[in-house]
Amino acid sequence: MTANDQGGRLGEEFFTPGTSSFTEFLTAHRPALLPTRKPFPDHVRAAPGRFPHGTTVLALAYRDGVLIAGDRRATMGNLIAQRDLEKVHPADDYTAVAFAGTVGLALDMVKLYQVELTHFEKIEGIPMTLNAKARRLAGMIRQNLGQAMQGLAVVPLLTGYDDTAPEGERGRIFSFDVAGGLYEKKGFHAEGSGSPYARGALKKLFRRGMTRREAALAALQALYDAADDDSATGGPDINRRIFPIVSVITEDGFERLAEPETEELSREMVEQRRTRPDGPSATP
Repeated sequence: MTANDQGGRLGEEFFTPGTSSFTEFLTAHRPALLPTRKPFPDHVRAAPGRFPHGTTVLALAYRDGVLIAGDRRATMGNLIAQRDLEKVHPADDYTAVAFAGTVGLALDMVKLYQVELTHFEKIEGIPMTLNAKARRLAGMIRQNLGQAMQGLAVVPLLTGYDDTAPEGERGRIFSFDVAGGLYEKKGFHAEGSGSPYARGALKKLFRRGMTRREAALAALQALYDAADDDSATGGPDINRRIFPIVSVITEDGFERLAEPETEELSREMVEQRRTRPDGPSATP
């Protein structure tokens, strides 16, 4: 029962002892509000190409922390559904999440995850550890397994700055599968339909101790390679001034690179491709 149902008073469930998980609270008292509930009967699958999907997202560790980036295109079958989708979001001050998969569910899951972290900190008085944040997101994805089996999968990419990790290893990257499997990645990773091409580019461009500028250029090069071979991935759109989203997390917290900086780096990268269409060679 809501506050409105009781003349503005909170319902009994708000005063019942429970866990510090907002998701578990909704599961017990308002399951219909969860984005992970099944939208169709068990025997029904989503028609391919009827729901917008987003790709490609990637992350790489660098000297000061971790960088996370994503292209802006969402596709619906063979159609471009949106050209300026935002796939990279802060989860809290020191954590960011990006997504590939069904856009509507992914955006709802990101919002729920943001509330989950805030709720835990308010209840417990301390923030979650980065490992706990990763496990909590894995549990939310596992709850979405029914929808994933119906063709509405969400595959996030989680990054965070861990000040308890050894120096030089504080930027951490976690990937997931549709069943909630959790995997920590070293150095770099990519998700989405363009991820094989993005990972191939990062494999030749990544090196330890990169500066922020070098890491951002490597991410943009990788997204360009993904867009070059995957029609669902959008490259920099110079005419419309739509550029990939690039964000970093350091000891100072989450920061999204300003659009003028991203535009400058994107134009520099595109200009380099005029003379080297296949991109830069691997660093010796």
